[in-house]
Amino acid sequence: MRHPAVPYIAPFLTFLGVMAIEKTLGLPAAWMYPIRALATLAVLLAVSRAPLGARPARPLASAALGAAVFALWIGPDVLFGTGYRHFWLFQNSITGTAASSIPIAMRSSLWFLALRTAACALLVPPVEELFWRGWAMRWIVANDFTKVPLGTYHAAAFWMVALLFAAEHGPYWEVGLATGIIYNWWMVRTRNLTDCIIAHAVTNGLLSAYVLATHQFQYWL
Repeated sequence: MRHPAVPYIAPFLTFLGVMAIEKTLGLPAAWMYPIRALATLAVLLAVSRAPLGARPARPLASAALGAAVFALWIGPDVLFGTGYRHFWLFQNSITGTAASSIPIAMRSSLWFLALRTAACALLVPPVEELFWRGWAMRWIVANDFTKVPLGTYHAAAFWMVALLFAAEHGPYWEVGLATGIIYNWWMVRTRNLTDCIIAHAVTNGLLSAYVLATHQFQYWL
């Protein structure tokens, strides 16, 4: 019998696992990223369709929230210049550097850019929302997370997930923290995972469009 956490954590672990193999072995991102995306998509479709089936409660508000979070992401660099991100508080031995993992040669490849954009906008949001707000926010409350309703507010769970979400975003930790707080709040407000996925997808979609329009590939770590 499959553990109830599998649909929530398996896609996330698959994405991270392939990334770890890529970095450990020094394999080229040009062909490892498609493998990572396809493997994650396969796992998502195989085990996670049930928790992704809910209809959104507030789709338009979720989209608007996602657009606001996008503005939050690019705001510091727009207001203070790209040098802001090079300050030691953001780039150091712990957080890493704000540099893209995409090889320069691939930044003009239409198929690769299309794949990266599609993955950022359509694949990463359900994978991360399943893990962080579908599972982690409930599992921190109780090991038997299925007994904790979606969107349950628990201070420790709320802030631990926000902090871990920030850590996941390396040199962009401060906007990652703000984003984690906002998405967590929206989960508590809507009690609907699909609404959080919509917000996340809009944020990532707009950020990807911004990367392509401005060639600021550092947002694609």
